[in-house]
Amino acid sequence: MWRRTHSIEQTIARFGMDTISLAGPLEAKLEAMKDAGFSQVMLKANDLVGHPGGWRAAVKAVQASGLRGTGFQVLRDFEGLSGHLHHYKVDIAKAMLEMCAALGCDVLLVCSSTSRHASGKLDHIARDLRKLAMLAIPYGIKIAYEALSWGRHVNEFTTAWEAVMRADCPNLGLGIDSFHIFAAQTALDEIDYLQPDKIFLVQLADFMWQETRTFEERMTTARTFRVFPGEGVHSEQLVQLVLKLDQIGYQGDYSFEVFNDDYLQLPLPLVAERAQRSALWLAEGVLRQATPLPNGLRLRVRSGPSA
Repeated sequence: MWRRTHSIEQTIARFGMDTISLAGPLEAKLEAMKDAGFSQVMLKANDLVGHPGGWRAAVKAVQASGLRGTGFQVLRDFEGLSGHLHHYKVDIAKAMLEMCAALGCDVLLVCSSTSRHASGKLDHIARDLRKLAMLAIPYGIKIAYEALSWGRHVNEFTTAWEAVMRADCPNLGLGIDSFHIFAAQTALDEIDYLQPDKIFLVQLADFMWQETRTFEERMTTARTFRVFPGEGVHSEQLVQLVLKLDQIGYQGDYSFEVFNDDYLQLPLPLVAERAQRSALWLAEGVLRQATPLPNGLRLRVRSGPSA
C-alpha cells in the first residue's frame, strides 16, 4: 500500500490533463480533473468558442474551477507563408493570443506547418516565429513551437530547435510531444543538446503499436488512439524521455495530450482516474525512482523481501 507524505494534489502538481481526452461540456471536464487531484488543465480554442455561453463565459468557467491553465492550443500552419496568406495567419494569431491571455495561460502552442504553400527555409520559418513571439510579448505569453511528426518541413524536435535558435527570441521555445518523438523515431539522446529553460511545455502520451510508418498512420493514431503514459507499448521510452528531461534540468509542466475515441465514450471520472494513475506513476515511480515500470498500472512499493 502507498504511504505518501504529500497529498495526491501535491504529488501530481506538475502534471495536467488536456480537455481533448474527455467528452461533455467544459464545466464537467474541469470538475472531473479537479476531483482526480489535478491542479492544471491544457485548453484548446474550441473549449472557448464552442461554449454555449460564448468564449468569455468559458473563460469564467475555467477561472471558477480553480485550475491553472497549462497552456492554450493550437495555432497551426503559421510559419513559412507569404503575402495574403501570411497576413491572414497573423490575424488568426492575434485572436489566439487574446484568448490565451484572457484565460491567464502564459504558453501558446504552435505546431509546425503542414501547408504545401509554406516555405521550408529555416530562415523564413525563424523569421515568422520571431514575429509571432514579438506579438506575444505585450501579453506576457511564451510561444512553444512543436514539431508535428507529419510536418511538411519540420517534423522532428531537432529541426524545431534549430528554428527556435535561429529566431533567438526570449519568449520563443520548444513544445515537446512524446508521441511525435516516438512516431518519428527521433533519438532521445538529442534531448541532451536542449536548453531546459527553452522548453516551455512537455506533452506526454503513449500508443499501442511500435511504429507508424506513414504520415497518414501517424495522423490517424495521433488524433484517435493515443493512450495515457504507461498504458501502451512505449513505457520504457517514456521513462527515458522524462528522466532525460529531468537530468538536463527541466522543471516545467507535463500535460497528457491524449486523443482517444474510446475515452470519449466513457464516464469522465473513469478517464480522469486513468490519467491520475499515470501521473502518480510518473511522479512517484519515475521522477522519484520509487517503483519499476508499471505492470498494468498497478502502482506498488515493495516493503520488504518477498516470501
